Amino acid sequence: MAKQDYYELLGVSRDADDAQLKKAYRRLAMKYHPDRNPGDSEAEEKFKEAKEAFEVLGNPEKRAAYDRFGHEGVSNSASGGGAGGFGGADFSDIFGDVFGDIFGGGGGGRGGRSRARGGADLQYNLDLTLEESVAGLEKTLKIPTQVACDLCDGSGAKPGTKPVKCETCGGMGQVRMQQGFFSVQQTCPTCRGNGEQISDPCTKCRGAGRVQEQKTLSVKIPAGVDTGDRIRLSGEGEAGEKNAPAGDLYVLVQVKKHEIFERNDDDLHCTVPIDIITASLGGELEVPTLTGRVNLKIPPGTQPDKVFRMRGKGVKPVRNSVAGDLLCRIQIEVPVNLTSDQKALFEQLRETLSGKKGHKHTPRHSGWLDGMKKFFERPGS
Repeated sequence: MAKQDYYELLGVSRDADDAQLKKAYRRLAMKYHPDRNPGDSEAEEKFKEAKEAFEVLGNPEKRAAYDRFGHEGVSNSASGGGAGGFGGADFSDIFGDVFGDIFGGGGGGRGGRSRARGGADLQYNLDLTLEESVAGLEKTLKIPTQVACDLCDGSGAKPGTKPVKCETCGGMGQVRMQQGFFSVQQTCPTCRGNGEQISDPCTKCRGAGRVQEQKTLSVKIPAGVDTGDRIRLSGEGEAGEKNAPAGDLYVLVQVKKHEIFERNDDDLHCTVPIDIITASLGGELEVPTLTGRVNLKIPPGTQPDKVFRMRGKGVKPVRNSVAGDLLCRIQIEVPVNLTSDQKALFEQLRETLSGKKGHKHTPRHSGWLDGMKKFFERPGS
């Protein structure tokens, strides 16, 4: 009787990857395993066929031979296992990753001791002024965290004593459990995977190997940092269990709102209010920068929202030596609380600006009036 195609038998396409093969075999093995079908010879045969198909397709060399020559190319090695891919994997190997997670096996799969957990990473939110973020500085931070106990040097055992091998798991960190028709491993409930027990715990940390303290650190903040930038301090996070590596500390930068400047990437923006006389006749005024005052020339006839760019007066970024620019947006301020004499002067100015030649002085206003006139002269308006 001709053998069924291995791909069809597993129910996968010919370009299926390792994960798809493994999933298909797991499904069939769970369905037809002899322990779940006692006395069912047909189920046992189907289980053997699925296992044979998986051993071939799960091995890159055997799969290549099968794809080229069919069953004849692997007739002498279909049940031999082999070294590559998944060849030779038994039922417990295939299901170990699944049930190891369910029952807490993790960390080694074949009885290896679970390592002590490393320390957690910490985050510190650091508020800076715009001036501090642009210039850079050194900050002293106080971080509440778990640190290694100095009395027992992080071992958790009382000075002069040592942890002993766990009696429950024999120092392996895991125990084997029978789950129906297969066995699985789980983390030892006594030592929690460490493989050791502390019979005489440290009086300061009570066997934890860590204590809560406030750690003081000096952190150098580079010039040019901005909101959202993170500074990583390796090994300055929470201490690990039983002398396991400490985590890292991440300093997250948040720049406070400035009363004058607004940062956009490497550029600074600010609004400069000027009076209507200076805007009309021109002039010069002082504007602030983060490094001091500079003079800004205002040409005659400057219009509202005009932007003047001052090169190199912005921010020098962390990873670039070229500073951004300062962009000054002009805001023309209309005078208020005029005296009668001042009002009279403005009346005289209005008379001189009105008339047929008035459009020369107010081109935008004149253009707007012309557009409005044409709008109302359209048919149907």
